[in-house]
Amino acid sequence: MKATEQEEKEYEQYIKQVTPTHNTFWNACKAFVTGGFICLIGEFSNQMFMKNGVSKEEAAAWTLVILIAAAVLLTGLNLFCKIAKFAGAGVLVPITGFANSVVAPAIEYKKEGQVFGIGVKIFTISGPVILYGIVVSWFLGIIYYILQLTGLISGGIS
Repeated sequence: MKATEQEEKEYEQYIKQVTPTHNTFWNACKAFVTGGFICLIGEFSNQMFMKNGVSKEEAAAWTLVILIAAAVLLTGLNLFCKIAKFAGAGVLVPITGFANSVVAPAIEYKKEGQVFGIGVKIFTISGPVILYGIVVSWFLGIIYYILQLTGLISGGIS
């Protein structure tokens, strides 16, 4: 059954009506400010740790712990998704976005139990990232090793 021209026009009008409009400039501004604010929090905590005598490496580690814990807490309180809805990609600064991607499925499926809920679903999104990260690292290591054997590059890890 073929739709009439009138039905097609009505359908197009309906689609225009229900499709959300986006202001790309405004969305980019919100993402920039939110991402910048998260980075500002990270840099502030890093500087505070170093100011209080913590080494640069330990300060960086503690800063990551704070950002990850904040993302996990906000995810658990169901606030991370609200912030992400406002900020878009700005809140997905790699460390906070990755923490959210690990915790959100675990929280969603906790009713299924410790093993079949949390244990299975916790790596739903992060699992492929970890898998492909390891595979690509292994592959690049082999290429590096072959280039060293052929003499195209010299030196090693020192």
